[in-house]
Amino acid sequence: MTTRGRPGIKGRGSTGYLPGRFAVTTPETVDDGWHDADTEGDIASAPQTQVIEEVARSVITRNQSPDIPFDQSLNPYRGCEHGCSYCFARPSHAYLDLSPGLDFETKIFAKTNAADVLRRELSKRGYEPKPISLGINTDAYQPTERRLQLTRRIIEVLAETKHPFSLITKNALIERDVDLLAPMARENLVHVYFSITTLDNGLSSRLEPRASAPHSRLRAVKRLGEAGIPVGVMFAPVIPWVNDHELEAVLDAARDAGATAAGYVLLRLPHEVAPLFRDWLQTHLPDRAAHVMSTIQQLRGGKDYDSRFGTRLRGEGVYANLLARRFALALKRSGFEGRRHPPFDCTRFVAPREPSPQGELF
Repeated sequence: MTTRGRPGIKGRGSTGYLPGRFAVTTPETVDDGWHDADTEGDIASAPQTQVIEEVARSVITRNQSPDIPFDQSLNPYRGCEHGCSYCFARPSHAYLDLSPGLDFETKIFAKTNAADVLRRELSKRGYEPKPISLGINTDAYQPTERRLQLTRRIIEVLAETKHPFSLITKNALIERDVDLLAPMARENLVHVYFSITTLDNGLSSRLEPRASAPHSRLRAVKRLGEAGIPVGVMFAPVIPWVNDHELEAVLDAARDAGATAAGYVLLRLPHEVAPLFRDWLQTHLPDRAAHVMSTIQQLRGGKDYDSRFGTRLRGEGVYANLLARRFALALKRSGFEGRRHPPFDCTRFVAPREPSPQGELF
């Protein structure tokens, strides 16, 4: 079943269950006339979120990509209820034989033992402390975190062991954990980034339906900054003819809220994300869908996506060069140019003690 032509679903970024690339069978819905159209519409328009417990065997992922500025990452959740239509992590659900479409944002896998496993991995002999990026694949502060508090428990372990980490989020829920983050910031152990895609609430509610509204993210930037936590903003993703005109406005608003660093990333459409995003354009912005995709392909060597290191985050060609120059000028005008967060201090790390059958006798 494809998603093309389906109406938008309130509170969801996808319009259907696009099959993953590994799917053996492809279901197709056919109206046989036996069901009431209104009833069926109500059911289809309100798919419920299901949180599934996942017992993790390991949680720290090592990264060797030359264009990513971190060596280690940790994701407490698989899938993300924020439902961002452009999310590059959507294809990961295909490995679970689930749809990168609605399944990705309604079937959330929670690594409920993540904090315990992290403690065990940090206690291994020979472990070398390097900053961990938290919630890079899917947001560590997505809505279910309010109840499960997996991210908070992970940060408690990192605080106890004085292990440096960074995170990026679209959710103002992070304000809840200022009590943990502020003391770590004083020891150069934490950096926080907010992804702000647009200042337009209407566009945000369609692009990223269950993420915090833009003004809520800016309020969280202000609160964290006032608590002494290094806060940056990522204008990400940049989508040609959809939000690219807001680059300067987003940087100015973030500066006014107290952000001290800024970056941007171009829209990425790997695997199933490309047809899903095409469908989103046809559903919400049909008048410019062809123009958007044409520009994206110009940035990607004639394809929907180019995964090569060095170009996948920035693109190439005339538009990419103009965007890079615009960003450099916006950094200078907004006062971000030359500003950096303080470097992480890895020397403070204290490995947790492994459980001993003799308890705390020695």
